[in-house]
Amino acid sequence: MPWSTRAFAMSGPERVRWPTRALALGVWLGGLWILVTRFGRVRAALLDGALDDRLAVVTLALTLVVPAIWGWRVSRKPERQKRAGVSQWDLAARAFSKNRTAVAGLVIIVLLYLVALLTPLLAPFDPAFQGDLVNERYVGPSAVHPLGTDQFARDVFSRLLYGTRISLVIGFVSVGISVTIGTVLGAIAGYIGGVVDGLIMRVVDMVISFPTLILLITIIAFFQPSIFLIVAVLGLTLWPNTARIVRAEVLSLREREFVQAAVALGYSKRRIILGHLIPNALGPVIVASTLGIGQMIVLEAGLSFLGLGVQPPTPSWGTMVADGRNVLLGAWWLSTFPGLAIVFTVLSFNLVGDGLRDALDPRLRT
Repeated sequence: MPWSTRAFAMSGPERVRWPTRALALGVWLGGLWILVTRFGRVRAALLDGALDDRLAVVTLALTLVVPAIWGWRVSRKPERQKRAGVSQWDLAARAFSKNRTAVAGLVIIVLLYLVALLTPLLAPFDPAFQGDLVNERYVGPSAVHPLGTDQFARDVFSRLLYGTRISLVIGFVSVGISVTIGTVLGAIAGYIGGVVDGLIMRVVDMVISFPTLILLITIIAFFQPSIFLIVAVLGLTLWPNTARIVRAEVLSLREREFVQAAVALGYSKRRIILGHLIPNALGPVIVASTLGIGQMIVLEAGLSFLGLGVQPPTPSWGTMVADGRNVLLGAWWLSTFPGLAIVFTVLSFNLVGDGLRDALDPRLRT
């Protein structure tokens, strides 16, 4: 049996569950298929390609190298003695792996991010390329255009792939900004208390009191819409929920023995907050972050649908749905495929968030 096949087939002393092995094997085979069928593009990207083209090549190399090294290590790993204890993160990982729907959602998310990174190598056409406007407008799904064409004879499949990059990047980066701000402010408010707590929470109440969509539309209306503005606005307006979650966790953690011991040893407030409180409050934050990415994707799609998000000709799932709303009966594929992409992506993030919530909560863990 070849070493690569044996590496993926054998489970090893520490048994690796079949979804992980299947995902690694699928990623490796997919990377190999892209290398063989898109070798010309890979070579052109290496010789004279833009930054995103070279990033796609690096991602392709990782899809070939990382699963192979991981499989080789699994097949060669010596038997280890059983440890006396198991950490809470290990227990959470085992509980999460038993949740099939959550694992399926995680697999879809991983594949979506890989597709987003490999889009320059996968897309058959440039997303802004316009074909023959007389003969190629509103052409249905075919061999040349798997998902049809739009009103400007642009390939819907290529635009859908590039729109995946926009939606996932906006969701990930904006959630990263909001979670960072909310975690820091929530930890400060919960630990210090007093006037600082009251001031921070009043700001939280003020931001939450505004309708989210109306607030986003108002802010964007004063500036020229762009990807960077969308990321900044989403990240700077949706942090209060994370701040309230972290504050509630810190209020219970600051009375624990390890925090009292740190205070008795003379640790600074900054060291206690960053080194003891925030790491122990990451469980709810991780769940909120996972669910928040789906929320960000929906908000970005809604803003783009209203014309206030990503501006043409840059493809976005929301703008693609808006382009097909007036011809939904005659050219159903324009809105259907990006709409399904939004549904399945948000559903995958929600499934992962529910699975993490059950896995990280000892009361719900079985």
